Amino acid sequence: MADSDAVLLATGGYDHTIRLWQPHSGVCHRTLQHPESQVNTLSLTPDRKLIAAAGFQCVRLYDVHGCNPNPVSRDFDDCNLSLSSVSHVINCDGIQKNITAVGFHGDGRWMFTAGEDGKVRIWDLRSRNPQSQRTLSVSNVVNTAVLHPNQVTIIAGDRCGTLHIWDLKSNQSEKIVVSADNAITCVDIDRGASMLAVATNSGVCHIYTLRGSFNSEERLVLNPKMQIKCHDKHVIKCRFSHDSTLLATTSSDSTIRIWRTCDFTLKSTLTNASQRWVWDCSFSTDPQYLISASSDAVARLWNVESTKIIREYSGHQKAIVSMAFYDGNSAE
Repeated sequence: MADSDAVLLATGGYDHTIRLWQPHSGVCHRTLQHPESQVNTLSLTPDRKLIAAAGFQCVRLYDVHGCNPNPVSRDFDDCNLSLSSVSHVINCDGIQKNITAVGFHGDGRWMFTAGEDGKVRIWDLRSRNPQSQRTLSVSNVVNTAVLHPNQVTIIAGDRCGTLHIWDLKSNQSEKIVVSADNAITCVDIDRGASMLAVATNSGVCHIYTLRGSFNSEERLVLNPKMQIKCHDKHVIKCRFSHDSTLLATTSSDSTIRIWRTCDFTLKSTLTNASQRWVWDCSFSTDPQYLISASSDAVARLWNVESTKIIREYSGHQKAIVSMAFYDGNSAE
């Protein structure tokens, strides 16, 4: 991993807290309070000054580098974020259920959310009190969403096995039925924008090739490539490595499996006797290392080659279901 001063690791879960860790030492140096609900998902802003925590009906923003354990308010000046000392929560008016996905435009101008209310929303962060500016309505619970590297396409997956591809430039959307009998649990796009992984609760991960990658003028086209039977139980997360050579899948079977993207053969399985459902994971910039988050309230740093645990991050009182990680190159 990168130099310790450049590395950020945050974990959140059912104990209503977010913990910030020193990944190299395993020391928790701050605990942030999230009193309204469990933390469903975490995302760092592009400048890595703030971390967004999505839960039940709201998104909280926290100062990553300060001492305040409470969320911060934001003032915007020419789209550049600055902080003040007043607590702030983005109250997602009209959202009556859990928010399942959150992320940011590359320059921080807007944030997207998706949730159990069947909607994907765009929030304009340039205003003092961010409001939902655009909404894609889906007829089912949205479990997952990701922003394409072209910054104008959001791909969301719902509980009934359908992908929703939302072109923000044209404000048009299309649907692709991946698996009518199974829920989509996670979607991920590799950084080269050539592959899309779609995980389902049947233990299968569907791989698509992408065309129209970085040219936002060109329509994005998804072509089915193959299906991988990754696990015997639910696939919870799928994550590409930064160099696109590996794909990690996590599962309710208590394992993480690493797949080679050249032919999607199994490279290794990461498992531990005390590990339970593995809810989230992230590769380091060097794909030799991966961090995972589990129901046993422990996050783990793994060596992918040796399949050994390098370090454990203990301190949460309940299941860890989300994490955000930055090691000097790219954030997840």
